[in-house]
Amino acid sequence: METQTAAAPSSTAVPRLRRTLSLWDLIFYGIVLIQPIAPVPLYGVAQKLSDGHFVTIILIALFAMLITAVSYGRMGALYPTAGSAYTYVGKGLNPHLGFLAGWAMILDYLLQPLINTVWIATALHERYVHQVPYVFWALLIAGVMTMLNLIGVKASANANKVLLAIMTVVVAAFVILAVKYLYGGQGWAGLFSLEPVYNPRTFDAHKILTATSFAALTYIGFDGVTTLAEDVENPKRNVLLAVVLTCIFAGVSSGIEAYLGARVWPNWHSFPNLETAYMDICSRVGGPILFNAMGFILIVAAFGSGLTGTLGAARLLFGMGRDGVLPKKIFGHLKPGSSTPTYNILLIGGLAFVGAVLLNYIGSAYQHAGELLNFGAFLAFMGVNAAAFWRFSVSAETGSRRPAAFLLICFGVGALLYQLATSILGIQRVADFVTRLHVNVAQLLHVLNVAALGVGIVLALMLLYVTVQTCGISFRSISDSIFPFIGFVFCGIIWVNLNWIAQTVGGIWFVIGLVYVGYKTNWFRSAPVMIDFSDQ
Repeated sequence: METQTAAAPSSTAVPRLRRTLSLWDLIFYGIVLIQPIAPVPLYGVAQKLSDGHFVTIILIALFAMLITAVSYGRMGALYPTAGSAYTYVGKGLNPHLGFLAGWAMILDYLLQPLINTVWIATALHERYVHQVPYVFWALLIAGVMTMLNLIGVKASANANKVLLAIMTVVVAAFVILAVKYLYGGQGWAGLFSLEPVYNPRTFDAHKILTATSFAALTYIGFDGVTTLAEDVENPKRNVLLAVVLTCIFAGVSSGIEAYLGARVWPNWHSFPNLETAYMDICSRVGGPILFNAMGFILIVAAFGSGLTGTLGAARLLFGMGRDGVLPKKIFGHLKPGSSTPTYNILLIGGLAFVGAVLLNYIGSAYQHAGELLNFGAFLAFMGVNAAAFWRFSVSAETGSRRPAAFLLICFGVGALLYQLATSILGIQRVADFVTRLHVNVAQLLHVLNVAALGVGIVLALMLLYVTVQTCGISFRSISDSIFPFIGFVFCGIIWVNLNWIAQTVGGIWFVIGLVYVGYKTNWFRSAPVMIDFSDQ
């Protein structure tokens, strides 16, 4: 059902999206966008990267995502409009930085429907109906996702509820059968163990840190909830609740699935294929029925993610087009008599089909596109955390906040520069350099650990100082000042530890955006046109 726009006070009024969605609509939207079975396709590779600690890196990533979700919610309460990171960074920090945040999110959102089109078309062609060519499946999937989104926002929300129900049934069946399998074979000892969380024989802090960026794919998409801020009732309350509850659901459900998978199949080295590892786990506890059911639900989940990803990308482009940063006639267009950004939906559907065909021709399409998702997402996460920190600490009316805030910024930048240097140099190069200096590696590592501990203590003291300076020790001062700072640093550490492919291609995309916004603003001499945030 199409939603109607409110009557405009004049013919020149800026188009607004009517508020028709409830809190539960947002939560359903976020859960389907993330997917209840998000860890399933990641499982085998994540176990390899973390050496059997997928559960651990899911929980670590949850910490970063929850803090970032609070920043999104707080900024969404201030600016309840479409645009997400672009809006928050542009208004909270700087219009040019806001554009770059939106540019990074464009890459992320454009890739989501493309990736899911690639996966579904490949699965249907290779595993089910090989006689039908891949190009036809790609055209069919992209076309159906486009048409459903053209129906309107409410129709998309209802479709999400159906998809979520189907996913929940299959995941619940797996959990029940896995518990039965473990308890029936080993009793309580089979159900409860710390090994999936911490195995002293294989635990490696460096591997855990590197693998955390991969585990973060489990949560990618939660911020898409905020792109519907103009559609939700009572956005100051519901946007914050929706993003936080979506992250908690993703972390808990993913942790349970990863934990049970590790208990059912403890030795990840023995998987016949890492990409389909969880299918083998399903086969072990439920036979071919559960194996095929999980294959089916993966297709359904991928379709749901592509459906909501298309809508999220269309609304992100609408927010930027309405501001005049992108051509307003195209990107700021709404279908007459509705709140549907028709041109944006058609554009994204076309890109999904064309990109799926081209990447399939090149090879390894799903892998290459997936590696880029975290680049844009975490760059935007850092921007929103920085905007929340700046908005509530540096630019706050209480002058005593500013000295502590700037000292924290110095420590945060130093930590990120250290992580970036480590990521660029690599462990092997550092080891070779140390060997040439004839320095005992064990002693050097001990010194570095002590130094890191010292920096951590200093940073903790700085955080305590900020807490005291910001209206005393209270939950509000922590959530408004310290949490965004920690979220920025934590997301930054994950971002600089992405693999070189994501950093290279994502960097090129970022530079293109930088040049574009420079050209559009007379090389940063003027600010991009920004949204009027008054609630009309």
